[in-house]
Amino acid sequence: MKLETLPPNTQPTVRAKSWRAPAAILIVVALAGGGWTVLRGKSEPAPAPAPAAKEKKDIFELSTGDVAAVSARSLAVSLPLSGSLTPLSSATIKSKVSGVVEATTLQEGMAVRAGQVLARIDQADLRARLQQQQAQLDEAQAKLALATKNETNSQALLKQKYISQNAYDSTQNSVDLARAAVKSASAMVELARIALNDGVIKSPIDGVISKRHVQAGEKLALDMPVYSIVNLAEMVLEAQVPASEIPRVKVGQDVKFRVEGYAQRDFHGKVARINPATEAGSRAMLVYIAVPNADNALRAGMFAKGSIVTDRSAVAPIVPLAAIRSDKAGKQIVYKIEQGKLVAQPVRIGLRNEDEGVAEVTDGLSQGANVIVSRLDSLKPGAAVKLPAGVADAPPSAQAKAAEPSKG
Repeated sequence: MKLETLPPNTQPTVRAKSWRAPAAILIVVALAGGGWTVLRGKSEPAPAPAPAAKEKKDIFELSTGDVAAVSARSLAVSLPLSGSLTPLSSATIKSKVSGVVEATTLQEGMAVRAGQVLARIDQADLRARLQQQQAQLDEAQAKLALATKNETNSQALLKQKYISQNAYDSTQNSVDLARAAVKSASAMVELARIALNDGVIKSPIDGVISKRHVQAGEKLALDMPVYSIVNLAEMVLEAQVPASEIPRVKVGQDVKFRVEGYAQRDFHGKVARINPATEAGSRAMLVYIAVPNADNALRAGMFAKGSIVTDRSAVAPIVPLAAIRSDKAGKQIVYKIEQGKLVAQPVRIGLRNEDEGVAEVTDGLSQGANVIVSRLDSLKPGAAVKLPAGVADAPPSAQAKAAEPSKG
């Protein structure tokens, strides 16, 4: 058996050469690609950032409690007062004659008209007195007639010189005395007739009976009260005002007040008179206010509490006092919202009402503008703000008008 020696196998060497070449090619390509990328990166600029991110701004959102709209109305400045109500006209009817009361026709709370009979007094004595005075008048007239006749006769005798001048003068004097007696008797008759009429007691005014002082059958003395009547058609509020505030009070000023029992109703009146002297024991003066009371809702003695309008402005823009601020120069300003930005608006303030917490703006603002009323220290003029939902920005016309300087 012949053994043959095979030649050495060279296939592994060939295979090693076959993978090394492609690998070297891949490495070269990768290095070339990386170099090209680096070179391209150096030659091209980096992309710019987004504009939205570069110009980002904060917008402050306001709440409804931070903003108030400027309204236009008349502003009144008031002075508080209180006092009691009394009828403008009242009367206590007293008896002008003495006698027994026959009848009283009205009671408390009943309405009465001027001239209406209130009570009657027994008139028997009054009629007898009238008749007596009438008789005395007749007697005086008879004496006058006799004296006049004697005077005529004496004058004829004087012409014939049958009597002296002194005798005639005496007769003439008797006539003068008789005439005086007739006048006196006539006056007494008139007084008796008036007394008879006074036996029927009548109301001197329209009103309501507030007190009946006598009953039928009672004996009335002279000047004794019979009825008290009040007229509620017009009342007077007597209010005390400190003497230091009196210079602010003028006749004709409007008054508004309320009384217990009518808590939701406002009553109105006008200053009618001012007492020139202070009340004893106080430094206050009485102010009398005329109050119409057509429906008789107000009654005598009610306590009233209200105020006098001492000053009133014309219709003008009104802002809350909380919106008024002062700048570094000490001038008054308000912060208003204009086209989404906060603006420091100079203003000129007129009347102030501390009770309502508002003030009149005489220059610098117009109706409809929105102003800041809260103390937002973080907000500065020029800051972007957003009005709360439901609050509309003022129209441009109003904003432009507000920025115009005053011509006055």
